[in-house]
Amino acid sequence: MAIFISTKAPANYRNNLVNHNFKAELNMMNDADTHLQEIKDRVLAFAKERDWEQFHAPKNLSMAIAAEAAELMEHFLWQSPEASRSDMEAEKLRAKVEEELADVFIFAIEFANLTGIDIAKIIDAKMKRNAEKYPVEKAKGRSDKYTEL
Repeated sequence: MAIFISTKAPANYRNNLVNHNFKAELNMMNDADTHLQEIKDRVLAFAKERDWEQFHAPKNLSMAIAAEAAELMEHFLWQSPEASRSDMEAEKLRAKVEEELADVFIFAIEFANLTGIDIAKIIDAKMKRNAEKYPVEKAKGRSDKYTEL
């Protein structure tokens, strides 16, 4: 028997489950063990199960990404860079930020699913272009746009 516990469950609940020797399989994804295709498949299945693909035009998904990014930014509005870093250590804020960041990723992944965009391929291509535009010897420690280096 498998018991699936949300990563949103409090850490003490997850730890107690394991510490009490329940024979449980914790189905929690993490960056080290999860392939991008698994995430893409899960996001696609979620939308299909709910018949939401009818609403997922590129226009709508791009707007949803922007809206969720704005909700993420709202948590840091009017803060200094230092305060935004230290506030991320507060469990309550971190949980809210994680929710918003997940929404951004989910909509971006659904956008890629819908349009047939290979995420790994476009990230690789963009990183190569960025490396050309921002060579280490010119850009290290600087925030200038590549045209100003």
